[in-house]
Amino acid sequence: MDQRLNFISLGVRDVSRSRDFYLTGLGWQAHHEVPGEVIFLQVNHGLILSLWNRDAMAAELGVDVGQLQSPSGVPPMTLSHNVGSAEEVDAVVRDAQKAGAVVVHPPKKQSWGGYSGYFADPDGFRWEVAHNPTWLVDDAGHVTV
Repeated sequence: MDQRLNFISLGVRDVSRSRDFYLTGLGWQAHHEVPGEVIFLQVNHGLILSLWNRDAMAAELGVDVGQLQSPSGVPPMTLSHNVGSAEEVDAVVRDAQKAGAVVVHPPKKQSWGGYSGYFADPDGFRWEVAHNPTWLVDDAGHVTV
C-alpha cells in the first residue's frame, strides 16, 4: 500500500456554519460544493479537506450519529498547518481567531524545539499551527522533513 493521504473528512454539525468559517472567515475557496451536504476544499498537493454533514457521514459509515462525537466532546483528531517561522504561526492563529476560531493553546516555544499553537474551528476540530526549525517550508507550502 502506498504511503498516501488524499482526503481528510470532518463530520461537521452545520455545513453552512463551517462554510462561513473556512470560506468567508479564513478566505479559502471551495473546489466543489453540494449546499448543505458537503464542501470539498483543495488544500494543497493533491490533498482535499471535506466538510461533510455529520448525519450523512454516520449513515454512510453505518453508525448512529452519536457514535461519531457528542456535541460537547473534542473530536479525536488534529490537523496541522506548518509554516516557515514563529511570526507566521502568530499571524495564522490571529487570522483564525478573527474568523471565529477559539484559541485553545496560544502559540509558544515547545519542548520539541519548535513553536506552535492550537485553535478550534466551529465544530471543535483542533488545528495546530507549527514552525519546526528543522523542517523547511518553501514558498509553495511544500514541507521537507
